[in-house]
Amino acid sequence: MTAQPSSPVDRSESPDRAVTAPAGSTSRASARRARLGSPPRGPLVLGVVASLLMVLGGFGAGGVLVDDPLLTNSPLGFWRYGHGREIANSLIYLGVGLLAWAWVRLGREVLARRVGGRAVLTTATAWLLPMLVAPPLFTRDVFSYLAQGALPLHGFDPYAVGPEALPGIFTDNVHYFWQDTPAPYGPLFILYAKSVAWLAGDQIILGVVLMRLALVVGLVLLVRALPELSRRMGGRPALALWIVVANPVMVIHMVGGGHNDLLVMGLLATAALSALRGQHAWGIVLATLAMAVKASAGVALPFLVLVWAGTMAGSVLVRTLRATAYGIAIFVPVFALCTVAAGVGLGWLPALSAPSMIVNWMSLPTGAGQLVHSIVSIFGPVSMQPFVNVGRAIGALILLVIAVRQWWAARDGGPDALRRAGIVLLAVALLSPTTLPWYVSWGMALLAMVDWTPRALQVLVFFSLWLMIVYYPDGEAALYDLAVLGIGAVLSALAAVSLLRPDPLGLARRPVGADPVVR
Repeated sequence: MTAQPSSPVDRSESPDRAVTAPAGSTSRASARRARLGSPPRGPLVLGVVASLLMVLGGFGAGGVLVDDPLLTNSPLGFWRYGHGREIANSLIYLGVGLLAWAWVRLGREVLARRVGGRAVLTTATAWLLPMLVAPPLFTRDVFSYLAQGALPLHGFDPYAVGPEALPGIFTDNVHYFWQDTPAPYGPLFILYAKSVAWLAGDQIILGVVLMRLALVVGLVLLVRALPELSRRMGGRPALALWIVVANPVMVIHMVGGGHNDLLVMGLLATAALSALRGQHAWGIVLATLAMAVKASAGVALPFLVLVWAGTMAGSVLVRTLRATAYGIAIFVPVFALCTVAAGVGLGWLPALSAPSMIVNWMSLPTGAGQLVHSIVSIFGPVSMQPFVNVGRAIGALILLVIAVRQWWAARDGGPDALRRAGIVLLAVALLSPTTLPWYVSWGMALLAMVDWTPRALQVLVFFSLWLMIVYYPDGEAALYDLAVLGIGAVLSALAAVSLLRPDPLGLARRPVGADPVVR
């Protein structure tokens, strides 16, 4: 009798070994995955690889230290110079591309309702964790934060002098453009920065990590508020998490870059949720704290007042006046307490003009002024500044009109008022004299929770990904590098199309599945 060849797993023999043990192991693994929402493996792994590549590349081409205690004068120092730096730079851009791909793939799963909010959060967390120990990416702002926090520890007013007043390791790593610029941030953030600088001492790497961890508090607040806030504002939690938490702007700019706008996002989202729950006083407190980090967050306060007024009796005028009085009665002592706790005055108000020293076309009014200047310059040399000033003045007028119209349209309060607050916050980011990629986060802290159309999501994908490359990994501007911007725009457009049309170029060897079912 001829022996039959055995199969890879012979289920007729040794059932305990062939079936029972693996089944038990598989069931435990499945249970663990279920607790995490059963995140899709492909996007999760791809995004983690992308983050690790950016972390590795960041040590050579990110916001590296002037004098790195780990790499300078070490065998690994080549990573910061010459070909080593070029390789590091390539790794960062490869990581950006892979993360964009992972994000779009995850978005398809969300749109098709194959994954829920827990899966999106698990995936985003896996992408974000490596960024907690990364060098600053696409910015050097965190070094400014540390230097501004160190100033009051040594008796300097951060609203009167810039980092150069206090030479040291923090100041040495501040971008030259901001060396003599007073802090444009509110008293709560100065208290934050002062605390981190005190804890870090003269250990700048520890300071960067501590500052990032302190700012991630804002992300925690955002994630906690997001599910209920999305349901109240007509959105879907899983989609909102994909839009704002798993977004490459969050992973790379907000956490990888370590921007204080992250704290603003968490406070605004929590303030909005509190207002919709009827905890109006607490909502005003939280929005005031957000303004005490960045003044732009104060735009949300008049809309929170309208939400409060919407729950009162009487005419629109009477209830708005009453809610405004209550709001002011809360705002003043809370802001004053932040100021006293930080040990500073109101000098930050004139310092708010500091960002306007940046002249770039990402600000729509500034860009319009530059464009008109370029056209006029064809006929002869002329100074650009008057054109920029006129553009910014027109932009301020347009912003005022938008804000007033949105506020008046929100007079009935409720979720619509918060949606309109998000619109105005986004308008502030785009129409202010200066716009930076992470400024759009102010409005997205609220707009991510509303109902989005498929076409709007494609626009979101395009701009989210394109915003990633308008700065180089070391924090210098790439805004006038036409090759980088052009290639980035083409790839971002391709990603936007592929969100709803997998394999838009028809490169797959076998037919792909049907387009995602979008809501």
